[in-house]
Amino acid sequence: MDIKEINRLVAEESVFIKNIMQEVDKRIVGQKYMIERILIGLLADGHILLEGVPGLAKTLAVSTLADIIDAEFHRIQFTPDLLPADIIGTMIYNQREGTFIPKKGPIFANFILSDEINRAPAKVQSALLEAMQERQVTIGDTTHKLAEPFLVMATQNPIEQEGTYPLPEAQVDRFMLKLKVDYPNKEEEKEIINRMHKNEAIPVNKVVNPDQILQARQIVNQIYVDEKIKDYVVDLVFATREPEKHNLPDLNDLIEYGASPRASIYLIRAAMANAFMNGRGFVSPEDIKAIGKDVLRHRIILTYEAEAEEITQEDIVNKIFDEVEIP
Repeated sequence: MDIKEINRLVAEESVFIKNIMQEVDKRIVGQKYMIERILIGLLADGHILLEGVPGLAKTLAVSTLADIIDAEFHRIQFTPDLLPADIIGTMIYNQREGTFIPKKGPIFANFILSDEINRAPAKVQSALLEAMQERQVTIGDTTHKLAEPFLVMATQNPIEQEGTYPLPEAQVDRFMLKLKVDYPNKEEEKEIINRMHKNEAIPVNKVVNPDQILQARQIVNQIYVDEKIKDYVVDLVFATREPEKHNLPDLNDLIEYGASPRASIYLIRAAMANAFMNGRGFVSPEDIKAIGKDVLRHRIILTYEAEAEEITQEDIVNKIFDEVEIP
């Protein structure tokens, strides 16, 4: 398929994105960045790790999108006493039949909000992440496929670390995007009060269905990615591993481990989804820059020296994007 045909197809099929955003605006004030990134994760078939203080409409954002897309939504509150079976399900005994039957857990939905994932012990985190990766769950002797589309948005509270179990780096790497969500501004906060102070439900219309999302994914996979864009992505990722070879010798003592090959794959996939959302059939360097920080920020492990100097992953990623040449 040539680039003109892809452009035409994307322009036609991406119209529903605008409709979704219009419906979301009825219920949620601001937070456009978070909503767009959730849609990118949905279109690129990747999961999202979100860091933000309580009360920033994280649950409302996911449940609202589920309403608009006519998909099933489940919220799981992670606690220290949670068991893997509480997420994936278990076998229960049917006394009348004298047999064991599977009871499916809350993981069986299209949208999953894993609230405060770092509050649950490692076994529970692993059970969730395995389901995310394999898109299936085994209960007893039977393997059950998870619904499609399937999106997990896990949240972490950055201000309260007591009694938490930090996610291992290998598990964090399985999330396509890590978002940092901030407070609304004064105008947005006032509008939130105007809409929410009466505690009345705000209706939204169902403007798309799960099958249309799956169809959109197929079109996203056809978006053109030039070889120069791929080279740009490889340069960005290798700059996290070998900064001195990319004119960034100052970062050499600040980065313990750079981004994995999964970062390169996710950068391309997320950029393709970003191009789709903007009605384009090709990936531009601006798509890589727009989504790059969200893909890379949780994949760079800092040295003790960087932590002592209070240098963050955000600082490292900004320097890399400033230095690596744009094609």
